[in-house]
Amino acid sequence: MKRLAIALMLCVACCCGAFAQKFALIDMEYILKNVPSYEMANEQLNQISQRWQKEVEAKATEAQTMYKNYQADMVFLTDEQKTKKEAEIVAKEKEATELRYKYFGPEGELYKKRQSLMQPIQDEVYNAVKKVSEERGYQCIFDRASSANIIFASPRIDVSNEVLAKMGYAR
Repeated sequence: MKRLAIALMLCVACCCGAFAQKFALIDMEYILKNVPSYEMANEQLNQISQRWQKEVEAKATEAQTMYKNYQADMVFLTDEQKTKKEAEIVAKEKEATELRYKYFGPEGELYKKRQSLMQPIQDEVYNAVKKVSEERGYQCIFDRASSANIIFASPRIDVSNEVLAKMGYAR
């Protein structure tokens, strides 16, 4: 009898604890789409990326042209001249590769630029989400844009517009 009473109390306590938790959702894509500074930063990154890509492609094209010229003139060159031309071509290809890595590598210029432009916006969104969470008593706020596991969620628990309002972008 005692065991039954303890088990019953434990079940009631678990159920009450589960109802006490409050969850909410945000749609990060929707929020960022409605933040003008994010769109401007994205456009700026695209322009920089395209400019650097053209620069890298120009170096690679230059190396390719050197190689084609070398192949055309190869029969007229001495062994010493061939070696010299081959070294120049390899150096030019290496230069193009290094430039690509400098701009687009894991710690490259594009990564650093993205960090400097996007980090303040991400911090602003995080702080707004945190304020909404504290004011409304949510234990957890999920991002529906990045979670493929959320099949359906009631629109009533989406607080994306509240987050935008906290950031000063009323919707």
